[in-house]
Amino acid sequence: MTLLSAIHAMPTSALLALLVGETAAHQLAGRPLADVFSLYAEPPLLKETSTAPEAERILEASKELLARALQESMQSRSLLDTPDAVRDYLKLRLADRDHEVFYGLFLDAQNRLIADVELFRGTLSQTSVYPREIVKAALGYNAAGVIFAHNHPSGVSEPSHSDTHLTDMLKKTLALEEVRTIDHFIVGGDHSPLSMAEGVVA
Repeated sequence: MTLLSAIHAMPTSALLALLVGETAAHQLAGRPLADVFSLYAEPPLLKETSTAPEAERILEASKELLARALQESMQSRSLLDTPDAVRDYLKLRLADRDHEVFYGLFLDAQNRLIADVELFRGTLSQTSVYPREIVKAALGYNAAGVIFAHNHPSGVSEPSHSDTHLTDMLKKTLALEEVRTIDHFIVGGDHSPLSMAEGVVA
Protein backbone atom coordinates (compact mmCIF):
# COMPACT_ATOMS: atom_id res chain seq x y z
CA MET A 1 0.00 0.00 0.00
CA THR A 2 1.37 3.41 -0.98
CA LEU A 3 1.55 6.32 1.45
CA LEU A 4 -1.20 8.14 -0.48
CA SER A 5 -3.61 5.19 -0.33
CA ALA A 6 -2.77 4.57 3.34
CA ILE A 7 -3.51 8.20 4.23
CA HIS A 8 -6.71 8.11 2.16
CA ALA A 9 -7.88 5.05 4.11
CA MET A 10 -7.24 6.58 7.55
CA PRO A 11 -10.25 7.75 9.57
CA THR A 12 -10.57 11.50 10.05
CA SER A 13 -9.83 11.16 13.78
CA ALA A 14 -6.47 9.52 13.05
CA LEU A 15 -5.56 12.22 10.52
CA LEU A 16 -6.41 14.94 13.04
CA ALA A 17 -4.33 13.20 15.71
CA LEU A 18 -1.37 13.10 13.33
CA LEU A 19 -1.64 16.84 12.75
CA VAL A 20 -2.71 18.33 16.09
CA GLY A 21 -2.13 15.56 18.64
CA GLU A 22 -4.42 13.06 20.36
CA THR A 23 -5.91 15.45 22.94
CA ALA A 24 -6.86 18.19 20.49
CA ALA A 25 -8.16 15.61 18.00
CA HIS A 26 -10.44 14.15 20.67
CA GLN A 27 -11.83 17.63 21.43
CA LEU A 28 -12.47 18.26 17.74
CA ALA A 29 -14.24 14.94 17.15
CA GLY A 30 -17.53 15.36 15.34
CA ARG A 31 -16.99 19.00 14.36
CA PRO A 32 -17.22 20.01 10.69
CA LEU A 33 -13.79 20.08 9.12
CA ALA A 34 -14.33 23.66 7.97
CA ASP A 35 -14.38 24.61 11.68
CA VAL A 36 -11.16 22.69 12.23
CA PHE A 37 -9.42 24.58 9.43
CA SER A 38 -10.59 27.91 10.82
CA LEU A 39 -9.14 26.99 14.22
CA TYR A 40 -5.90 25.70 12.74
CA ALA A 41 -5.38 28.11 9.86
CA GLU A 42 -1.62 27.60 9.86
CA PRO A 43 -0.19 24.25 8.78
CA PRO A 44 1.46 22.24 11.55
CA LEU A 45 5.07 23.17 12.15
CA LEU A 46 7.51 20.41 11.46
CA LYS A 47 10.09 19.88 14.14
CA GLU A 48 13.68 20.25 13.01
CA THR A 49 14.11 16.62 14.01
CA SER A 50 11.27 15.48 11.72
CA THR A 51 12.39 12.88 9.25
CA ALA A 52 11.50 13.12 5.57
CA PRO A 53 8.91 10.30 5.87
CA GLU A 54 7.28 12.09 8.86
CA ALA A 55 7.15 15.36 6.95
CA GLU A 56 5.63 13.61 3.94
CA ARG A 57 2.99 11.92 6.10
CA ILE A 58 2.02 15.25 7.68
CA LEU A 59 1.80 16.93 4.27
CA GLU A 60 -0.36 14.16 2.81
CA ALA A 61 -2.56 14.10 5.92
CA SER A 62 -3.11 17.86 5.60
CA LYS A 63 -4.10 17.49 1.94
CA GLU A 64 -6.45 14.61 2.76
CA LEU A 65 -8.19 16.60 5.50
CA LEU A 66 -8.56 19.58 3.19
CA ALA A 67 -10.12 17.32 0.54
CA ARG A 68 -12.56 15.95 3.11
CA ALA A 69 -13.48 19.48 4.22
CA LEU A 70 -14.24 20.41 0.59
CA GLN A 71 -16.24 17.19 0.24
CA GLU A 72 -18.37 18.14 3.28
CA SER A 73 -19.02 21.54 1.73
CA MET A 74 -20.05 20.02 -1.60
CA GLN A 75 -22.50 17.69 0.13
CA SER A 76 -24.40 20.63 1.62
CA ARG A 77 -24.36 23.15 -1.27
CA SER A 78 -24.94 23.14 -4.99
CA LEU A 79 -21.71 22.40 -6.85
CA LEU A 80 -22.82 24.87 -9.51
CA ASP A 81 -22.55 27.61 -6.86
CA THR A 82 -19.06 26.51 -5.78
CA PRO A 83 -17.02 25.86 -8.95
CA ASP A 84 -13.74 26.77 -7.24
CA ALA A 85 -14.36 24.16 -4.53
CA VAL A 86 -14.93 21.53 -7.23
CA ARG A 87 -11.69 22.47 -8.99
CA ASP A 88 -9.72 22.49 -5.72
CA TYR A 89 -11.17 19.14 -4.70
CA LEU A 90 -10.38 17.45 -8.00
CA LYS A 91 -6.86 18.86 -7.99
CA LEU A 92 -6.26 17.49 -4.49
CA ARG A 93 -7.60 14.07 -5.49
CA LEU A 94 -5.98 13.69 -8.92
CA ALA A 95 -3.01 16.00 -9.52
CA ASP A 96 -0.38 13.83 -7.82
CA ARG A 97 -1.37 10.52 -9.41
CA ASP A 98 1.30 8.91 -11.56
CA HIS A 99 -1.28 7.03 -13.64
CA GLU A 100 -4.54 8.10 -15.27
CA VAL A 101 -7.67 7.93 -13.12
CA PHE A 102 -11.25 8.52 -14.28
CA TYR A 103 -13.37 10.03 -11.52
CA GLY A 104 -17.08 10.70 -11.09
CA LEU A 105 -18.91 13.15 -8.82
CA PHE A 106 -22.53 12.00 -8.57
CA LEU A 107 -25.06 14.72 -7.73
CA ASP A 108 -28.64 14.91 -6.53
CA ALA A 109 -31.38 17.04 -8.11
CA GLN A 110 -30.11 20.11 -6.20
CA ASN A 111 -26.58 19.50 -7.57
CA ARG A 112 -25.22 18.49 -4.16
CA LEU A 113 -22.62 15.76 -3.94
CA ILE A 114 -23.96 12.28 -3.24
CA ALA A 115 -20.74 10.35 -3.85
CA ASP A 116 -17.32 10.75 -5.40
CA VAL A 117 -15.96 7.61 -6.99
CA GLU A 118 -12.77 6.51 -8.68
CA LEU A 119 -14.43 4.73 -11.58
CA PHE A 120 -11.46 3.49 -13.60
CA ARG A 121 -7.70 3.35 -13.23
CA GLY A 122 -5.32 3.16 -16.16
CA THR A 123 -1.70 3.56 -17.17
CA LEU A 124 0.59 6.55 -17.50
CA SER A 125 -1.13 7.76 -20.66
CA GLN A 126 -4.60 6.23 -20.92
CA THR A 127 -7.60 4.78 -19.09
CA SER A 128 -10.25 2.44 -20.41
CA VAL A 129 -13.71 3.83 -19.66
CA TYR A 130 -16.85 1.67 -19.85
CA PRO A 131 -20.08 3.71 -20.26
CA ARG A 132 -22.26 0.78 -19.15
CA GLU A 133 -20.52 0.74 -15.76
CA ILE A 134 -20.96 4.50 -15.40
CA VAL A 135 -24.69 4.22 -16.11
CA LYS A 136 -24.96 1.45 -13.50
CA ALA A 137 -23.15 3.64 -10.95
CA ALA A 138 -25.34 6.69 -11.69
CA LEU A 139 -28.52 4.66 -11.31
CA GLY A 140 -27.17 2.97 -8.20
CA TYR A 141 -26.64 6.35 -6.54
CA ASN A 142 -29.98 7.62 -7.92
CA ALA A 143 -28.00 10.53 -9.35
CA ALA A 144 -29.61 13.37 -11.28
CA GLY A 145 -26.29 14.63 -12.60
CA VAL A 146 -22.61 13.80 -12.81
CA ILE A 147 -19.33 15.65 -13.15
CA PHE A 148 -16.47 13.66 -14.63
CA ALA A 149 -12.78 14.25 -14.17
CA HIS A 150 -9.59 12.57 -15.17
CA ASN A 151 -5.94 13.45 -14.86
CA HIS A 152 -3.10 13.75 -17.33
CA PRO A 153 0.09 12.67 -15.51
CA SER A 154 2.05 14.46 -18.24
CA GLY A 155 0.87 17.75 -16.72
CA VAL A 156 -0.86 18.88 -19.92
CA SER A 157 -4.48 19.78 -19.22
CA GLU A 158 -5.61 20.21 -22.83
CA PRO A 159 -8.32 17.72 -23.89
CA SER A 160 -7.40 15.17 -26.52
CA HIS A 161 -9.68 14.19 -29.39
CA SER A 162 -10.55 10.99 -27.51
CA ASP A 163 -11.43 13.06 -24.39
CA THR A 164 -13.91 15.10 -26.43
CA HIS A 165 -15.37 12.01 -28.10
CA LEU A 166 -15.75 10.20 -24.76
CA THR A 167 -17.48 13.18 -23.13
CA ASP A 168 -19.99 13.44 -25.99
CA MET A 169 -20.70 9.71 -25.84
CA LEU A 170 -21.21 9.77 -22.05
CA LYS A 171 -23.58 12.77 -22.35
CA LYS A 172 -25.75 10.93 -24.88
CA THR A 173 -25.69 7.63 -23.00
CA LEU A 174 -26.58 9.15 -19.63
CA ALA A 175 -29.26 11.40 -21.14
CA LEU A 176 -31.19 8.25 -22.07
CA GLU A 177 -31.50 7.62 -18.30
CA GLU A 178 -32.29 11.29 -17.58
CA VAL A 179 -28.92 11.86 -15.92
CA ARG A 180 -27.24 15.15 -16.85
CA THR A 181 -23.54 15.32 -17.65
CA ILE A 182 -22.68 18.70 -16.15
CA ASP A 183 -18.97 18.89 -16.90
CA HIS A 184 -15.77 16.98 -17.49
CA PHE A 185 -12.59 18.34 -15.93
CA ILE A 186 -9.04 17.54 -16.91
CA VAL A 187 -6.46 17.79 -14.14
CA GLY A 188 -2.90 18.37 -15.30
CA GLY A 189 -0.09 18.90 -12.81
CA ASP A 190 -0.03 22.24 -11.00
CA HIS A 191 -2.49 23.88 -13.41
CA SER A 192 -6.07 24.61 -12.40
CA PRO A 193 -8.33 21.86 -13.76
CA LEU A 194 -9.70 22.59 -17.22
CA SER A 195 -13.48 22.57 -17.65
CA MET A 196 -14.50 21.00 -20.95
CA ALA A 197 -17.94 22.61 -20.61
CA GLU A 198 -16.35 26.05 -20.39
CA GLY A 199 -13.33 25.21 -22.51
CA VAL A 200 -11.09 27.13 -20.11
CA VAL A 201 -8.77 26.79 -17.17
CA ALA A 202 -9.96 28.93 -14.27
